[in-house]
Amino acid sequence: MPDDRITVPTLGADIRALRKARKMTLVDLADALGRSVGWLSQVERDKSHPAIVDLGRMANILDVSISSFLQVGVSPEEEGLIVRAHARRPIGSRTDGLTEALLSPDLTDDFEVVHSSFAPHSSLPEPLSRPTQEVCYIVSGRFEIELDGNRFELQAGDSFRVRGEQFQWWNPYDEPCEIVWVISPPIY
Repeated sequence: MPDDRITVPTLGADIRALRKARKMTLVDLADALGRSVGWLSQVERDKSHPAIVDLGRMANILDVSISSFLQVGVSPEEEGLIVRAHARRPIGSRTDGLTEALLSPDLTDDFEVVHSSFAPHSSLPEPLSRPTQEVCYIVSGRFEIELDGNRFELQAGDSFRVRGEQFQWWNPYDEPCEIVWVISPPIY
């Protein structure tokens, strides 16, 4: 059993939010984990703490980094309220050149806020769609996105919205690009 001081205080709620965002039932996730529904229900209600191996399997099934379940130096009085720059929860990414961190304190709201950094000459190799509504703001750099077959070039100060459409992105430029995403429901 992991030390509850190393996992985020909202671990159960975060797991529940991720499971629901992926349209999985308790039975679906429990079966995928090879665990009982009762055990998973206790984890989601913070009545039980999963072992680190279970956290790793959950992260894999829910398609997130295990680091999204781990606490990063938060003081008790700021917990759930403040996210310091040095204590952002890394989300992890399977796309080369993309680094993401959670700006929201946790995944217990109806939305999440994510900071993404796109390295120069990085891209999403295949188009993607997800059942979310997203509003994104370009903080710095330039960026290209294709939304339902239309390609747009964006720069710092621009914003865009994705509502379940298929999208693909590129940073074909020599400088990094930073974007803040507001995503509902939480998917990371």
